[in-house]
Amino acid sequence: MIKSELVARIAERNPHLYQRDVENIVNAILDTIADALTRGDRVELRGFGAFSVKSRDARTGRNPRTGETVEVGEKAVPVFKTGKEMRARLNAEKAPAPPVRARA
Repeated sequence: MIKSELVARIAERNPHLYQRDVENIVNAILDTIADALTRGDRVELRGFGAFSVKSRDARTGRNPRTGETVEVGEKAVPVFKTGKEMRARLNAEKAPAPPVRARA
């Protein structure tokens, strides 16, 4: 799902809101999360998951096209970890059926 589809779905479920207002709300939420990550803060949405920033150390990499070694600098990368409720929801349909016991 892309952002415009998310906005359309939220607007569809909330007919009392204009789509442009929903788009402003979604943009405000995403901008707030991005700003917090830029500051190095952690953003936790209970039941959904947590966004955080991790640092990757500098390393020596390899150009796959030419094979030459290149220096890759240290960088910060965003990380998302799903919440317990989200994991349960994602795996609810995939849970294996309990084994059938044979009667003796």
